[in-house]
Amino acid sequence: MRGIRISLTAAALSALTGCAGKSIYYWGRYEELLYEMHAKPGTADPETQIAKLTEDIGKAHAEGKPVPPGVHAHLGYMYYQQGNLASAEQEFETEKHLFPESTVLLDGFLKRMAQK
Repeated sequence: MRGIRISLTAAALSALTGCAGKSIYYWGRYEELLYEMHAKPGTADPETQIAKLTEDIGKAHAEGKPVPPGVHAHLGYMYYQQGNLASAEQEFETEKHLFPESTVLLDGFLKRMAQK
């Protein structure tokens, strides 16, 4: 019984901490777009996602907050889906600059893009 109570207390504290803290990132609609793209195929086409992500990046800059990891990579992928390789490459490079831990993955994408 004591173990269950400790687990419930830890879960409650974790939930409260998550609600009380402010994110350092401006998330915008990024998570919503990812969900729609995978759970409801066809509801978030590349053009719509590009427009929403670009708008969210602008809002993040206006609020002085960074976008979370993955936003520029996802935007790059949407440009790639449209065949806009120059913009895709630019977004992948931006993601690498902001989040160097993504370099290996994105360099692989860029290498495969160059081969096409």
